Amino acid sequence: MSRIQDLFKGKNKNILNVYCTAGYPELNSTRTIMKALQDGGVDLIELGVPYSDPLADGPVIQASGSKAIQNGMTVKKLFEQLEGFRTEITVPVVLMGYINQVLQYGFERFCADAASVGVDGLIFPDLPMYEFETMYGDIIRKHKLDFIFLVTPETSEERIKKLDSLSSGFLYAVSSSSTTGKDKNLTDQDAYFKRLKSLNIKNPVLVGFGIKDKETFDKACSYANGAIIGTAYIKALENAGDVSVATKEFLDRILR
Repeated sequence: MSRIQDLFKGKNKNILNVYCTAGYPELNSTRTIMKALQDGGVDLIELGVPYSDPLADGPVIQASGSKAIQNGMTVKKLFEQLEGFRTEITVPVVLMGYINQVLQYGFERFCADAASVGVDGLIFPDLPMYEFETMYGDIIRKHKLDFIFLVTPETSEERIKKLDSLSSGFLYAVSSSSTTGKDKNLTDQDAYFKRLKSLNIKNPVLVGFGIKDKETFDKACSYANGAIIGTAYIKALENAGDVSVATKEFLDRILR
């Protein structure tokens, strides 16, 4: 059983997954931020691998990625930073990136390096289901990594069931068909979330896009096993003098 699966076995509601951009706000912030997230009560960390053309990301996360790249963050540098992180981080960690940067690095090399440092799963929003089934899924499973697919309100029931069958760890339910960081009224998607529940899918579900505070986190958790916060946290780090203090203050507003 993977760390992600083990997490959901022990806790199946109010799961908080927080996204942070590797190498932001400073090149060497990554490990400090991961430790602060864990200490603040986060159940799962989604670590973004900065990329020049991040299709699913809104302007705030795009800007954080651009800053991280300017800081010198690369895939190789990230794996160097993650070497030995399991001595202090016990929560599951998922890498979120884009398929082109992974192919440039080498797909199997990426998976092998991710597994060797202690990463638990992968999210590539632009990896098509067909390519996963025919080319890449076996490599991901070979290295014992979970892979998380995204579904949206426009995804058909048949496709949701298929993506659920291919996913492991959890299913990422995008709250609406847009980029991250847009203000959304989760209640407007009530029918979508009820439809997801009615499908009896095998994976736990985490809701992402538009979760920014205690109110939206609690609302998302009423629909699913938990929620993912990204843009709001990146904003909290933007002008932080001390990223650990800023992280604690941010999480206290969500969880306390």
